[in-house]
Amino acid sequence: MLIKVHHQTHYTYTEKVGLGVHQLFLLPQYRPHFRIKNQEIKVDPQPEGKNDRQDLAGNWYQQVWFSGETDTFQIQTDWVFELYPFNPFGFIIDMDFEQSAWDAVNPKFHYQKSKEFSRPFLNRRELIDYRPFLIPIKQRSKGLVDFLVNLTQEIYQNWPHLIRHEQNIWDPSFTFSEKKGSCRDLASMQMDMLRSLGLACRFASGYAFNPKLDDGHELHAWIEVFLQGAGWVGLDPSLGLLADHHYIPLAVHPEPYETMPVKGFYLGAAKSQLETFVDLKLFEP
Repeated sequence: MLIKVHHQTHYTYTEKVGLGVHQLFLLPQYRPHFRIKNQEIKVDPQPEGKNDRQDLAGNWYQQVWFSGETDTFQIQTDWVFELYPFNPFGFIIDMDFEQSAWDAVNPKFHYQKSKEFSRPFLNRRELIDYRPFLIPIKQRSKGLVDFLVNLTQEIYQNWPHLIRHEQNIWDPSFTFSEKKGSCRDLASMQMDMLRSLGLACRFASGYAFNPKLDDGHELHAWIEVFLQGAGWVGLDPSLGLLADHHYIPLAVHPEPYETMPVKGFYLGAAKSQLETFVDLKLFEP
């Protein structure tokens, strides 16, 4: 299956500004279930220079810098992807990892072989007690994978998905109490829930080609949880699904704000306004 993605990011400024160095996290991160058939990246104004870099989390991005002044800044990317079938349940968990905590009244999983590496993926800004919500889901689950499926479904069924054009992410406690949220709010909340159980998680931002998505053609957000023996497994609480071959990440990171598609600064006292547009559709050559 071929899909075409058209993505526009457009900044306007109330007066001319000087653009500083920018990092464009608009390069698809490698996954075995898709291939890039065609790509085109346009930046206006034309950068003085650019190169491809990689951050600490392993994300590839473009670094660009400019000279002169402008009152607009636009990035346009066009991609054609070929998607290959991918079974999100096609993995085997390390049973010692699952059994080390599953039978506990209040389970707390531990990554014995990668304790130091997993630390950033377990960090919590708020110490919310989710146990009254999580334990009943665990009690009706047959194992860790079944629990993750049931939890993702529970959030999908009871937290309505909102379209929020603000660029912020709600605190997990606020999303939990509001019983609603955008895709990024729900992803951040589920990530915090799983971290409270000792499960390492990272936030993912990118494209999700699914006709059920009606979030205003914006970037989509989901999470990935690290299951020892299986690696990173994607969960989408906005749709109640495990992430399959329809998901194309642009950035993954333990800190949600580090997955923003455009990072940088400008010089001057002007105010800025951001408009984005993403169009995903089947492609017929």
